Amino acid sequence: MHRIEHPHVAVITPTGLRPERLGYLSELHRSLLSQENVAWEWILSTNGVDASPERLPPEIATDPRVKICSRHRPGAAPARNTALNYVTAPYVTAADDDDLLSSRSLAVRYERLVETGLGWVAGHSADLAADGTLTTWACPTPVGRHEAGEVWTYWPSPMESKPPMGHTMIMARTDLARACGHGGMHKGEDYAFVMGVTGRSSGELLGHVVYHYRDHEHQWTEQADYRDQAEYDARVFAWNIGKSLHRARHSGDDTAAETTQRAEVSR
Repeated sequence: MHRIEHPHVAVITPTGLRPERLGYLSELHRSLLSQENVAWEWILSTNGVDASPERLPPEIATDPRVKICSRHRPGAAPARNTALNYVTAPYVTAADDDDLLSSRSLAVRYERLVETGLGWVAGHSADLAADGTLTTWACPTPVGRHEAGEVWTYWPSPMESKPPMGHTMIMARTDLARACGHGGMHKGEDYAFVMGVTGRSSGELLGHVVYHYRDHEHQWTEQADYRDQAEYDARVFAWNIGKSLHRARHSGDDTAAETTQRAEVSR
């Protein structure tokens, strides 16, 4: 197997390499191997642990398409942001270390991005139960094209719900992803990314399921203490990002519009 010199898409996965999740990580790798009609690179960014090859499943450690970004200090936002430094592909998406990609996950979004020239294209996410049952999440954002800032309008209250689209649903131009980043919150860094990308560039939500979100007892978001003040602070932070970008796009203020246009990278 040879390293892909010109991958189409990069997949970023932060991971703590926790023993109970290594089997899931191998399954994610197998789902990458099943991807159709698209060349990929996989950036594994460790979240506070050493990423020596012996700690990785051997099939991952020996895959030349895998790049290891070893970070000894914890933090999901720094792990995701640092991983962007290692991306060589023109488009980037994300997958958590316990989830799976459908076989056309990368291709269907990549092909639409190339066809339209949009800044981002997303697909739907489905919850994956232990028995293999998939239940599609009916996200508040409707299928179709959305102008910059429009996705935020489907998020009426940061205190009552999460953003109206999931971070892992989105594939974006790499330069746009770098322009937005993931903020620096202790948690909810993905919320800031969603609002930044959809607030700065037009995109499209497809009707295809592209992501399988695994429902299991070790999910951090399912722990009793996850919904604390830091979680709500992250929601409000992201909601304000979306609000500010939406206002800059729709206020009619030439200065605000010019500022936002400079923030959006050129296509």
